[in-house]
Amino acid sequence: MNTKNVISPFVAAIDIGTTKIVALLGEKKENGKIIIRGMSTTPSRGVRRGEVKNIEEAVYSIQTAVEALQLKTGVALSDVFVGIAGETIRGVRNNTHINRDYPEKLITTDEVNRLVNEMYKMNVETGEEILHVLPQTFIVDNEFGIRKPAGMIGRRLEGNFHVVVGEVASARIIERCVNSVGLRVNSLVLEPLASARAVLTDEEKEIGVALVDIGGGTTDIAVYHDNVIQHTAVCPFGGFVISEDIRKFLNILPQQAEELKIRYGSAFGDTAPLDNVPVPALSGREPKYVTRKQLAHVIQARVSEIFDAVIFELENSNYYDKLGAGIVLTGGGAMLKDLPQLVNFKTGLDVKIGFPGESLAAEMDNNINHPMYSTAVGLIIEGYHMNNTMRQRQADEGKERTVRGGFFDMIRNQVSKTTSKLFEENDAEMK
Repeated sequence: MNTKNVISPFVAAIDIGTTKIVALLGEKKENGKIIIRGMSTTPSRGVRRGEVKNIEEAVYSIQTAVEALQLKTGVALSDVFVGIAGETIRGVRNNTHINRDYPEKLITTDEVNRLVNEMYKMNVETGEEILHVLPQTFIVDNEFGIRKPAGMIGRRLEGNFHVVVGEVASARIIERCVNSVGLRVNSLVLEPLASARAVLTDEEKEIGVALVDIGGGTTDIAVYHDNVIQHTAVCPFGGFVISEDIRKFLNILPQQAEELKIRYGSAFGDTAPLDNVPVPALSGREPKYVTRKQLAHVIQARVSEIFDAVIFELENSNYYDKLGAGIVLTGGGAMLKDLPQLVNFKTGLDVKIGFPGESLAAEMDNNINHPMYSTAVGLIIEGYHMNNTMRQRQADEGKERTVRGGFFDMIRNQVSKTTSKLFEENDAEMK
């Protein structure tokens, strides 16, 4: 058996977050659905606001998660899809075009890919690199708003793209960390794009939706309209700063502040009850008390600041008034009590919480169906999508080579038949 041609049914992913590392193994079933075969999580070390700051500590956390996943599933990992975020990530719009020598011929996928490849050559700032080139719409001659130009005819083919740019150093550090645990990075994927794969529907992306993924260190944004990515952004604040505000307000330990936020916290101070909740005290000391309303006002102040930044990005996208499906919140921070109500109050948009389980097989472990795992699940889905796209591109290239080969074979056969016929006629005349 030739094992080189065997396609593995598994895809592995690592979500390197500020508060946790998540490692997942997914398998694609015969019906096309994806099932999560294993998951491991470990506290994150060495990561701040979505970026690796201490390589040694980050490697330890990643290795712990990877080893636990391999032990749980019995599958030895070799390559993984990895999320990337951080305040150095930015999105820009750009376009390019080609003039076709034979406008009467059908536009091919190769020509579309040429436009994509040209975008990867776009000039960026020193120390930056292009992470993603995402097609938006195409123009064929004077016809605008085309999504799939392959198969059309025309002289000029132009493409509009959303280009995601990030710091080279940040990307190389992530790759170095993953390589240090014996794995290869298959691809770095912008985290809000991965989360969108997991929680958004095609209908939401068609009529307009903003994904807001609230992680520990960052709040990631992806805006869709007409089923096309229109805007991406990363805000350098997440759930961690909310916990920090509580810690400073009450002079308690970080873990105690996190527990208070999860158990008693609310994003809406005006509607929070006045009853007291105990504040943990050090050994031998009397516990203190704080009202839920006081706690909620501390939380609301920071959440409002975070969503002021989100609103700025939505306005900057030029799609604020076109979000028919409103805002979908996901990430661990999305589970904060009364958050949808506060976001609705601030933005005037419909708001719901997005769960990743909707995109997976029915027999999935319910533990994975939590907003905190949206990015990791989305990395698995994006991994399968990228693999399928690559295989389809290779198949298309093979078909074009076959067609070209068949055409020349036909000519050679025709020449051979004509030559043979001439020799037969000459032989007959000589007889």
